[in-house]
Amino acid sequence: MWNDVFDLRDFYAGAKGRLAARLISNRIRDMWPDLTGRRLLGIGFPAPFLGNYRSEAERVIAVMPAGQGALRWPEGQKNLTVLSDEHMLPFEDRSMDRLLLVHCLEGSSHLQPLLRECWRVLSDGGRLLVIVANRRGLLAQSESSPFALGRPYSAGQITRLLKDNLFVPVQTKGFLYALPVGWRLFRTWSVILERLGGRIFPAFGGLLAVEAEKQIYALPFGGAKEKTPPRGVIARPVGGGIRRNYL
Repeated sequence: MWNDVFDLRDFYAGAKGRLAARLISNRIRDMWPDLTGRRLLGIGFPAPFLGNYRSEAERVIAVMPAGQGALRWPEGQKNLTVLSDEHMLPFEDRSMDRLLLVHCLEGSSHLQPLLRECWRVLSDGGRLLVIVANRRGLLAQSESSPFALGRPYSAGQITRLLKDNLFVPVQTKGFLYALPVGWRLFRTWSVILERLGGRIFPAFGGLLAVEAEKQIYALPFGGAKEKTPPRGVIARPVGGGIRRNYL
């Protein structure tokens, strides 16, 4: 079940959401410190976390799923948002170097086709970074958090899902130990609480950040057969369609 795009907008416009966005952005930057010259695609509701990379990345695009709805981003500037079914991405093979999925896997009912599309559009050696609600964390139970809607994951579940869809997990980090509330105390001490939480309760962060690399070698003969992904796209570039190539 998808969050509504206006609910997400309103959450990140408030005090709780601004704190959450800052902590999430810090974690993403820790894992991807420099994307100079890279092509970055965000899927789900990635807008609050993409802006920091616009000055260095070659290209930054946000895909917002049709089931969620889309908003123009960035405001007051040239639109960089695409509305598309998440399992039918309107991009050429190997056209992106980094993929960021936020508010995405929890809501999608097309997980395998979605991840195979991510594999298709990633360049060889490209990396994917998934931000999901931690099944063991408090955010998955907090009604005031958009991360409570949909399907939370344990670290084992999300890494297995990625492995089953041709990605090799590289690192997994728990974070957001400081609850994203609007209290001044938490806003002031959030960085310290994050550091302490990571040392004392590493498995109980509100969110999980999992980075994985595109697997480019074939599965062993006799391995599980993949389902044929749906054909077609929401949007096609001028002058031709999209050919989808999978292993």
